[in-house]
Amino acid sequence: MPAPSAPPDLDTPRPDAVLTEIVRNGVLAVTEEMKTNLMRTAYNMIIYEALDFTVGLFTADGQTVSIGIGLPSFIRGMANTIKANLDRYGSDGIEPGDILVTNDAYITGSHLNHFTFSQPIFFDGRLTAWACCMAHWPDVGGALGGVTSDIYAEGIQIPVLKYQRAGVVNEDLVEIIRTNVRLPERAMGDLRAQIVAVTTGARRFSELLERYGRGPVLGAIMNIMDQSEAAARQRTLSIPDGVYEAESFMDDDGLDIGRPVPIKVRVIKQGDELTVDLSDISPQVRGFFNSGPSTGYSCAQVAYKCLTSPTDYPINEGSFRPLKVIVPQGTVVSAIKPAAMRKWMTFPMTVVDTIFKALASAIPDRTIAAHHADLVIAMFHGIAPADGQFFIGFIGPTGGGWGAKQSADGMSGVVCSNDGDTHNSPCEQLESKYPILIERHALRPDSGGAGKYRGGLGTEVVVRARSTLSVDVQADRMQCAPWGLHGGHAGLPNEVVVTRHGSGRPETVAGKIRNERLKAGDTLHLRAGGGGGFGPPAERDPESVLDDVRQGYVSAGNARDVYQVVIVDDRIDVTATRRLRQDARR
Repeated sequence: MPAPSAPPDLDTPRPDAVLTEIVRNGVLAVTEEMKTNLMRTAYNMIIYEALDFTVGLFTADGQTVSIGIGLPSFIRGMANTIKANLDRYGSDGIEPGDILVTNDAYITGSHLNHFTFSQPIFFDGRLTAWACCMAHWPDVGGALGGVTSDIYAEGIQIPVLKYQRAGVVNEDLVEIIRTNVRLPERAMGDLRAQIVAVTTGARRFSELLERYGRGPVLGAIMNIMDQSEAAARQRTLSIPDGVYEAESFMDDDGLDIGRPVPIKVRVIKQGDELTVDLSDISPQVRGFFNSGPSTGYSCAQVAYKCLTSPTDYPINEGSFRPLKVIVPQGTVVSAIKPAAMRKWMTFPMTVVDTIFKALASAIPDRTIAAHHADLVIAMFHGIAPADGQFFIGFIGPTGGGWGAKQSADGMSGVVCSNDGDTHNSPCEQLESKYPILIERHALRPDSGGAGKYRGGLGTEVVVRARSTLSVDVQADRMQCAPWGLHGGHAGLPNEVVVTRHGSGRPETVAGKIRNERLKAGDTLHLRAGGGGGFGPPAERDPESVLDDVRQGYVSAGNARDVYQVVIVDDRIDVTATRRLRQDARR
């Protein structure tokens, strides 16, 4: 086991357990307040409803201390942004009152829409920590419609720069950003909200330092990291040693439609350490589904955290010390410039699913069947008839089904793993802001994969245009349905349908819709897939099947044909069910 790490200038004794717990709860409180203040002051729904952001505290050299989760996959990108700040300016070039900014997709691992602000925290004249906030701006310039083949078409690029130097805002930089976005008042509102988040973090962490002292607080943080490492190593020891492999695929890269993109992972477990090897994953693609190297690491970190220390808080660097990630340059999760990255978030979700799939035989009690693994989000723009103003909006993320586990059904109507929580945008807010009408938002019957434990159900959103607008959908996993485990069936895949007003017939059944023009009365159907099942369907408790039918989750036909449970007049026909299951076994 490697020696516990510590800041190079920290030579005081480690604090006791009491102060360690005070600091543990203190840093959690700081990041939660950062998160709350961002959500309360942001201008765009994608931040305050869809939670497309993450805030965090980091050590002076960029180790994660505590994360206030919006999107779990931001964790590595934020840490790498702090390290990029230090590479750019050096520790001597950072001073009190600075706030740095970048949206460099090859540092953050995401796309240009994610602006990251970070503020150094000084104590007694020494750089002690960082407060950081990464959040999504709906528009950063670039081509509308999402169809791009290099990063230059995707919007303004901001290298690591000082938004604020020694307390003085760089107004020239602000004006450059303002000039390059289509909705400047909203962008500036979100910028100010992110500044509120990082200044909140810096102020509250400084109060912690002032109350307990620099050495004791940093020592407590090292204690927390060491405890998290020990817990992760102990749980890793319970995984049988071996090499585990799995593969899946994505539909395509958004440009070469119909050409599958392979996703292959290898997991090596030895002792109390685990390696995720992504060397055989697809090379970066011509289309816009690439992501930067930070994302390759984040995929492994998210999966490893779920498998080894899901309840260990705060989320910190110690949890990942036993994890090694092999990500060669130039893959779809470690792309190099000028790879397009507008839909960076799509492929990593399936990478996480595939890591679980690889370990399904080794630790069936801790793995999960595949989930719908896509935002199933529609971006749209047009001119609002009410005021003649240009608008950009979105529908989603659309909640789908998560995979079943060895001991439980999958969750229904939950957003994909990249987004980390259930946060479906309220229909009323969308209808009040944009010329659309949400006609339906409901669970999809029979979408969950059958199994001893059933996969969660996906949802369907039916949106009717109230005026002419352009819509762009770049959904995936239409072909690679969410697989089941240990005899469980696959869930229904994602699906997107356009129906023209008056025709009643679906015109488009696909995942990729490029700047489709919808006229008043046309409808868009977004159907998120279900989760995979776990275990043979014939082993499901008939009473659970009856309850599924009563709830509308499973049709009576599927109950009979797939689960071998005969339901007549809202009751189980025990004799027919026994005979059907015996016949199925024979």
